[in-house]
Amino acid sequence: MLPFSKRRPDLVERNFTANAPNKLWVADATRIPVGEGVFWLAAVRDAFSNRIVGWKTSDRCDTDLVLGALEYGVWSRDVRDGELVRHSDRGSTYTAVRFANRLADNGIAQSMGSVGDSYDNALMENFFSTLKTELVYRRSWRTRDEAENALFAYIDGWYNSQRIQKKPGWRSPDEFESSYYQQVPAGTR
Repeated sequence: MLPFSKRRPDLVERNFTANAPNKLWVADATRIPVGEGVFWLAAVRDAFSNRIVGWKTSDRCDTDLVLGALEYGVWSRDVRDGELVRHSDRGSTYTAVRFANRLADNGIAQSMGSVGDSYDNALMENFFSTLKTELVYRRSWRTRDEAENALFAYIDGWYNSQRIQKKPGWRSPDEFESSYYQQVPAGTR
């Protein structure tokens, strides 16, 4: 854990709202049961639309895993220097110097909730609950490859593009963001 003087503040304080895409991302990792052994999913969710903007899987929950999910999000989105807050718990993967440096390289502010309080990252915990209820607890996979393919179909093929949700006006995350981009002129985003 970072020394007290280097701990990141909680910039979110349980207010998981954003007025536009790429203003607030929440992130975490969870275990997925697989016959082959331990399997981890790290994901990053945009608070504006609930869209999963980045995710990665691995047999280890380490800094490479969470960096991979972050990189996916940065690569796929219009991240602007100084405009994005990335929030998570205080797990060792998120307090790693390498992780903090990568956020700084992209001009992303790092925010962390308190230790051991799932409400401080409730928006991400909500996604994992939904994922496990709708997919993980209904299936079993022998291999990590089978599980990763199912996660891809769920996240990119269903959740982001088709699964309607209350917060984005009973639309899918992709539909909600598309509507936003149609209404907001490109130079003012």
